[in-house]
Amino acid sequence: MADPLPQLRTAGQADDDPDGSGQRRFDELIAADQRIEPSDWMPAAYRKTLVRQISQHAHSEIIGMQPEGNWITRAPSLKRKSILMAKVQDEAGHGLYLYSAAQTLGTDRDTMFEQLITGTAKYSSIFNYTTPTWADMGSIGWLVDGAAICNQVPLCRASYGPYGRAMVRICKEESFHQRQGFEILLELMRGTPAQQQMAQESVNRWYAPALMMFGPPDADSPNSQQSMAWNIKRFSNDELRQRFVDMLVPQAEILGVTLPDPDLKWNEERGHYDFGELDWAEFAEVLAGRGPANAIRVARRRAAHEDGEWVRAAARAYADKQAELASATNSTTVNSTGERVAS
Repeated sequence: MADPLPQLRTAGQADDDPDGSGQRRFDELIAADQRIEPSDWMPAAYRKTLVRQISQHAHSEIIGMQPEGNWITRAPSLKRKSILMAKVQDEAGHGLYLYSAAQTLGTDRDTMFEQLITGTAKYSSIFNYTTPTWADMGSIGWLVDGAAICNQVPLCRASYGPYGRAMVRICKEESFHQRQGFEILLELMRGTPAQQQMAQESVNRWYAPALMMFGPPDADSPNSQQSMAWNIKRFSNDELRQRFVDMLVPQAEILGVTLPDPDLKWNEERGHYDFGELDWAEFAEVLAGRGPANAIRVARRRAAHEDGEWVRAAARAYADKQAELASATNSTTVNSTGERVAS
């Protein structure tokens, strides 16, 4: 069966627009807040931006399986183990949806995955922090997945059709992940003083990195404005970060945890919470590959890929054998006595 992707790639190439009609149609669709589909013409810069964003998002889901996967066997009960396993499986599925969406833009999955395991592709810096305690499973769910929801719900309306449609299911599942994390922290905060201390210490470590997940301040974000002009993003980094902080404060009160920011206070005039300056030098260090777990995350992903080569080889051999059998069946006919003969 022929791969449909080459036809999709050819249909939307920027150099197939000699009279400018493709650009005009693209501009009309964006202005009308409608969807761009894989077969539509699109500017090369739009395609490049989407491949970068969607592939980085997919890489983040795949790498993001590691911090929690590390705790499946150590979770405190069978119930917690099964819930955590289901969450990790969800993240693998999210990566699949996103890689598939990126492939419709002409970049094959093998290329994207090679970029990940060789360290040339970026993913969310949040997954380069370690998870030394069980409470981190709660903080990741409440803070990290909570930040992801704030960022990703608007992406359900992204101008590129396959990306927006993939995000609908992803966001539904992420909402369960956020609730799971909240429930873990709530259980700990209702427990012993030692459990309460563990929960608070974990929140202290994850709060600032979660706020930095939205990216650098708008003034230092070179891609944000163009992505918003193309309706890929709907809100700026700083707008999303403010929404997240406003959401966190009442939830923290319910949990009984203290958010580790002495500058956090309600601003009556703005109608929002003010919060302190983040350590963007730390963000740059982690993004550059010098975080607590960068090398470990990529090395483990690479090792898993290499160790799984025999499975992929077996799957390819099986698929080839099935194709041969199908071809042999199609090349024979049944005679009047019911015997198969060559066509």
